[in-house]
Amino acid sequence: MELSSLNPEQRQAVRTVDGPLLILAGAGTGKTRVITSRVAYMIARGIRPGNILAVTFTNKAAREMQERVKRLVPKRRLTDGNGQAEKPTICTFHSLCVRILRRHITKLGYKKNFVIYDAAEQLGVVRRILSQISLGSRKPDPGAVLSLISRWRNTNSDELVAEDEDLAALAKRLVSTYQQTLKASNAVDFDDLILLVLRLFAECSKALNECRERYHYIMVDEYQDTNHSQFQLVHSLAKTHQNFCVVGDDDQSIYGWRGAEVANLLDLDKHFPDVQVVKLEQNYRSTNSILEAANAVIKNNVQRRAKKLWSDKGAGEPIMLWEFRDDEEEAQALVEEINYNRSIKKIKWREQAILFRTNQQSRPLETALRKAEVRYNLVGGQSFFDRREIRDFVSYLKLFLNPDDDSGLLRIANVPARGLSNTTMEKLLGLSQERGGSVFAVMRDESALGQFQRRTVDSILDFVELVESTNERLNRPIALHSANPLKAWCTAWLDEVELFREIRRMEKDEETAENRVRNIVDLLDSMDPDFVPADRPVPERLHRFLEHISLDRERDEEDEAGDAVTLITVHSCKGLEFPHVFIAGVEDGLIPHARSKVEGTLDEERRLFYVAITRAQKTLAMSHCKNRRKFGEQIPCHPSPFLKEIPEELIVHGNEAEPVSEEEGLDFFANLKASLE
Repeated sequence: MELSSLNPEQRQAVRTVDGPLLILAGAGTGKTRVITSRVAYMIARGIRPGNILAVTFTNKAAREMQERVKRLVPKRRLTDGNGQAEKPTICTFHSLCVRILRRHITKLGYKKNFVIYDAAEQLGVVRRILSQISLGSRKPDPGAVLSLISRWRNTNSDELVAEDEDLAALAKRLVSTYQQTLKASNAVDFDDLILLVLRLFAECSKALNECRERYHYIMVDEYQDTNHSQFQLVHSLAKTHQNFCVVGDDDQSIYGWRGAEVANLLDLDKHFPDVQVVKLEQNYRSTNSILEAANAVIKNNVQRRAKKLWSDKGAGEPIMLWEFRDDEEEAQALVEEINYNRSIKKIKWREQAILFRTNQQSRPLETALRKAEVRYNLVGGQSFFDRREIRDFVSYLKLFLNPDDDSGLLRIANVPARGLSNTTMEKLLGLSQERGGSVFAVMRDESALGQFQRRTVDSILDFVELVESTNERLNRPIALHSANPLKAWCTAWLDEVELFREIRRMEKDEETAENRVRNIVDLLDSMDPDFVPADRPVPERLHRFLEHISLDRERDEEDEAGDAVTLITVHSCKGLEFPHVFIAGVEDGLIPHARSKVEGTLDEERRLFYVAITRAQKTLAMSHCKNRRKFGEQIPCHPSPFLKEIPEELIVHGNEAEPVSEEEGLDFFANLKASLE
């Protein structure tokens, strides 16, 4: 097989087929290429495709590897000794376990036609269990309980570490009931898929030996992300033949909070004393300025396998570091830089990404992007403007401006609850369609409400009175004493309708309720845009505000083809790369997160920062604020201590940028002229 396109370390990793092997694949070093080349090389050497197993974490990664292997291996090679078609098994942990359980689950007392519960079905089970036990005044979030149940089942410890110790104790108490409930329905969840296979291997040696006999050569991708159960699974399979190759990077282990154990990679030689180690350190993604910064940060973690990334792409541009007054100024400046890159440097929106630590940071960024009419795609989190409470509030505002807006009316007619059930609204919608008018027009016409009970009619007319009186007050000339008249008007209306009270009443979890209230408060703070003259009436201000948060904008063909800035949390960006990266909010309390000091996870936070840095291909810019809005007020902030770990010679501070050369200046004005034309 032709391997000349690989570098020497990659070739060594591909050719080391027999015995245990650890491939330390740093960020951007071509690990997927190595894994697929290794599979193809083994088949070219005469190893039966059916004896090869490659396990990864996502269906997307598995599909990509399958396609690459298909391109690398001649079709005639993908056969068994009898000439029958045979492929290597390249799949996720869960897919592998489903295959095993479909053959053997009856040995564990389940029926062969078991079903796999998804997250919603699992939540339903937890809700039913919680409803049947006495918890006093406490109303725990079912999602949080389910998450802790999963962690407890996959951990290798007698302790379940969590911020809420009472909730952790409750989760441990409910594990048995949860498992029994699933089994009674002949159902398994995703944790069961692995745990039941482990139980099968422990209780049925025949099933274990059958699997070992099939899989002589085993590879595991992203090994630093394995938890204790996954570790036990692959070690059970690899114990006999010892042809066990793991690929990973301890410096990118960022999922400890969901059970991943970086020790699985760090301590591999304890389980396989003869393990060979191949380091992939040549990076094909980034410039050396970016890589030197990443190396300088990560070397401060003591418990790691040493490696140093390098590139043949040259030094590249220095790293830009900005300090801003607050998160609003930060968002505006980042968007201005993104648009400058697009108009002057001809860098497309899709080549630029903003990374941030928490979903709460997305609100000012999204607001600034919308205001500047920059198309963006939020990955790994729910858009601020798609959150239920924001949609409800905005629907009210649209309804007050236009009572004939059926979609908004149907959304909030019973928020807060006012006796207008779904059945009532469906009947009203039917009547409006018969009459060719709006739902609100039907609600105003008492003669059209004959099919409803008197109590329902009263609720309908009360709602009509609310909308009409609010609309009248909205259009009434008022003295604009407030610097933020729209915010002042909306705040007064919210107090009157008691929407915050309803949110707190409906949410069982107090923290979730307060977060939803804070989201509306944050929106209120941005409601008086500076592009509307202060003397304009409230309805006009509201119209302009709603225009600027609307997603339904005209886009040119390039936009429709997918030209959009990426907004993404740092946890979600692993495995991705972008030519130009902005990391927002590099502050103590965000990166590293405030919890890390209490939970002792500072090393993982440093790895998270390392992952963020190594997403950048050509340029990297970072920013921090002196103040950041939290819970409706400005909180003082300090730069992240990780910034001090980056050598000063790699950084240019925002206010210290060097003057451009004459040639660069001429290019700038030529591009500016072209963009204006």
